[in-house]
Amino acid sequence: MNATKKTRVLVVDDSALVRNMLTRGLSMDPHIEVVGSAGDPFQARDAIVKLRPDVLTLDVEMPRMDGVQFLRKLMPQFPLPVIMVSSLTQRGSQITLDALGAGAVDFVLKPDLDLAKGLEGMMIEIRSKVRMASRVDVRHWKGRAPAAGGNGTAAAQNTVRALPRTTDKVIAIGASTGGTEAIREVITALPAHSPGVVIVQHMPAGFTKMFAERLNAQSAMEVKEAESGDRVITGRVLVAPGDQHIQLVRSGGEYRVVCRFGQRVCGHRPSVEVLFRSVAKYAGPNAIGVMMTGMGHDGADGMVKMRESKSRTMAQDERTSVVFGMPKEAYQRGGAEQLVPLQNIPDVIKTYLEEMG
Repeated sequence: MNATKKTRVLVVDDSALVRNMLTRGLSMDPHIEVVGSAGDPFQARDAIVKLRPDVLTLDVEMPRMDGVQFLRKLMPQFPLPVIMVSSLTQRGSQITLDALGAGAVDFVLKPDLDLAKGLEGMMIEIRSKVRMASRVDVRHWKGRAPAAGGNGTAAAQNTVRALPRTTDKVIAIGASTGGTEAIREVITALPAHSPGVVIVQHMPAGFTKMFAERLNAQSAMEVKEAESGDRVITGRVLVAPGDQHIQLVRSGGEYRVVCRFGQRVCGHRPSVEVLFRSVAKYAGPNAIGVMMTGMGHDGADGMVKMRESKSRTMAQDERTSVVFGMPKEAYQRGGAEQLVPLQNIPDVIKTYLEEMG
């Protein structure tokens, strides 16, 4: 994007108060111009054609047509980077995860308790994410058949899950922006007898549990939100809780995880850095590290530690990453052995496992 060109944003929300609030908050950034607002998806469709915005902010829950239904119609016709504005409710979480699957780049949460303090934090976050979204290429959505709704359980229906047994191999995955769909593509491609997987996906508390439940319905492996003491075993995927760090530990011949609160690391809790450093320490040559799409550098140095401890590593390539931040840092710092297209990551994991014996 031209350094002097402002990012043109269209705000879509059924509440006039929220539209005004978002317009004022976004306009505080000298690099952002709010070119219009719309109260429902039908107004939004007309405004998109007329105003040609660079980025859309879209309310998750609206009358007449919710944000996901609108996205499924919008993206094949007018692919735009979209930031969802979500409430931290069960329904809000469900629709937000659906929206990420339908093409949304990222989301922000509406403040719930301390409105004044929460609003300031939300505005800082949404300005940052709008600037990031303006650089995301979503043209691959053009002409796609509208995404189907529902959780999709077909992948797991005809698969017998592996019985729990110990394993000396561990797969550690880190991701942020764009990661929910990228992780889904990898995990659903892994067979039931795959080694235990531990995942850090930057996502608020409440969303990670639902994310794990959805993955569980779609995957041959068992997927759950991690709890302290959970064993890392064949056929199981553990997703870090959205407000806790997760670390791998070894107890005799068993791998387990510890979930704990604490200061943010690399700006995040859970942090990929915390997970990868623990994997380097306790699993070393028995581990595979995968860095996936995301903004920033969380986990890059941890992946260097993994590689120094003889773990096998890879990072998602730029073409298939929504944001080539974390993978780029991991690769440039020497942590990732290679850059791999998203669709090839499961096969590279399989190759690494065969080479590890």
